Amino acid sequence: MSAQKINAALISVYHKNGLTPVIQALHALGVTLYATGGTQTFISELNIPVTPVESITNYPELLDGRVKTLHPAVFGGILHRRDLPQHLTDIQTHNIPAIDLVIVDLYPFEATVAANADAQQIIEKIDIGGISLIRAAAKNHEHVLIIPSMADYDWLLQVLQNQNGTTTLSQRLKQAHKAFGVSAHYDMAIAQWLMQQDNISPQPITVNAPAMHLRYGENPHQQGVYYGDFNALFDKLSGKDISYNNLLDIDAAINLITEFDTTTVIILKHNNACGCASKPTLIQAWQAALAGDPVSAFGGVIITNTLVDADAATAINELFFEVLIAPGYSTEALQILTAKKNRIILKQHTYQKPLLQYRSALNGLLQQDTDLQTEGVAQMKLVTTTAPTTTQLTDLAFALKICKHSKSNTIVLAQNNQLLGSGVGMTSRIDALQHAINKAKAQGFDLQNAVMASDAFFPFPDCVQIAHQAGITAVVQPGGSIKDALSIDYCNKNSVAMLTTGVRHFKH
Repeated sequence: MSAQKINAALISVYHKNGLTPVIQALHALGVTLYATGGTQTFISELNIPVTPVESITNYPELLDGRVKTLHPAVFGGILHRRDLPQHLTDIQTHNIPAIDLVIVDLYPFEATVAANADAQQIIEKIDIGGISLIRAAAKNHEHVLIIPSMADYDWLLQVLQNQNGTTTLSQRLKQAHKAFGVSAHYDMAIAQWLMQQDNISPQPITVNAPAMHLRYGENPHQQGVYYGDFNALFDKLSGKDISYNNLLDIDAAINLITEFDTTTVIILKHNNACGCASKPTLIQAWQAALAGDPVSAFGGVIITNTLVDADAATAINELFFEVLIAPGYSTEALQILTAKKNRIILKQHTYQKPLLQYRSALNGLLQQDTDLQTEGVAQMKLVTTTAPTTTQLTDLAFALKICKHSKSNTIVLAQNNQLLGSGVGMTSRIDALQHAINKAKAQGFDLQNAVMASDAFFPFPDCVQIAHQAGITAVVQPGGSIKDALSIDYCNKNSVAMLTTGVRHFKH
C-alpha cells in the first residue's frame, strides 16, 4: 500500500507554535482529530471539533498526566496493519478507531536541563507516552505518517495542502527514519544526564556494528575498539592483531588505491603516501614507489591493486613493513610473505566508499559527505599560454589523486606516474613545497620538467616561483584566489604551464 489517505489523526504535543494552520488544514480535509490534555484544549479554543483520548480509552488522565495515551485502544489504532484481516477484525471487535497520522512534540528535556532546573523538574520532562507514540507510528509507517517534532509542522502543512491529505510510502518511510533519530537523540540526552547525576563515566557511543577490540589505542596507555565489520572487507591471512593505528593507515590506503585503475603500489606512513607509482608491472611499480622515500617506507603500510606474485613478494619481503594489502596473492608469494609471523597480510574484498564520514569533535560528532570527486585531465582548465605535454597531463592527474588523500597543507611532486616528493600536514604551503623539493632531491630525483599539484590555491606567486626555480614546468591547483593573476602572470613570463580544477581538497 503506497498512497494512504489521512482520515484520523492523534495529536499530542508540547509546543503549539505553528500548529494552528496544521489543525485548520486537517479540519478542512474532514480529518477526525483526537488529542490529549493541553492539545485538546488548544484545538477546542480554535472552535474545531476534537475528541479527547480518554473517550477512546475510557480512562481519565492519571498520575498528574503521566499516563494519558498508554492504552491498547490508542496503540491498536496506530499499530494495526490495514492489509491483515485479523488486525482489522481485532480493532472492529474492540471498537478501536484507526489512526493514520500521529503528531507528537516531546517534552523539552534538554531545554529543561539547560535551564538549570532541579532534578525533579527535569525528571518530569522525560516523555514516556510521546516516545511510545513516535515509535509505534514509525514502526507502522507502511500505513501511518509520523510527525515527531514541531520542526515538521511546516512540511506537514505543505503535504496536506498539495496532496489533499494523502501521503506516499516514500514520505512515510522518510518520516519514520527521522522519528527514530528523534527518539535515539532524546534517549541519549536522558542517559547522559543520568550518568552525570551519579558521576558515572561516559559510556562508549552506541554503534550498530560488531566491536573488535584492538591491542590498544593510538598509544599503549589508551584503550581502543573498532566498530565495524572488518571481515566484510578483508581476509586476514597472517600476522598479529590489528591495531588502532593500523586501521587508520588501512583506511587511508584503500581510499587512495581506489583512485587508480592501472597497476599501482602505494606505501603509507601516518595516513599519508610516502611512496606511490603506477607502472606496467607490479615489480616496477614497487621499485618506483619504494624509491620515492625508502627511509619513510620502513614500518609502513603497503597496498596494491594487483595480485602479488613471487617476484614482487621477494622484493617486498626485503622491507620491514606492518601491513600488506592486495586483492590476491600467488601461493609462492604467500609462502614468502608469511614467513615472518607478525606481518599483517590482508586480502582485500571489493570496497565501496561510504557516502558519509564521521569523526568526534568536542562533545559531539561531525558528519560530512565523503569526498568522492576526483579531477582528471578533462576537468583541468589551462589558464596559461604555455600548455603541458601529454605526459605532464597524465602526471598532473596522478599527482592530484595523491594530493586529495594527503593531509593539508599538501604539495605533491611527480613525474612518469611516480611520487618524487611531497610536503604534507604543513602550516605553510611554502613549507610544504620546500619539504617536497628537499625530499625529492634527497632521493636523487631530477625535478626538471616534473609537475606539481596543490590541494588549495596559491594566494601569492611565491610557490610557483620556488617550484619553477627547482625545475617544475607544469602546475595544477584549484584556483579561486583573488590574486590568481599574480601566479598566472609569473607562469606566463617563465613558460610554466598552469591548470586549475575549481575544486579544493582540504583534508584535516
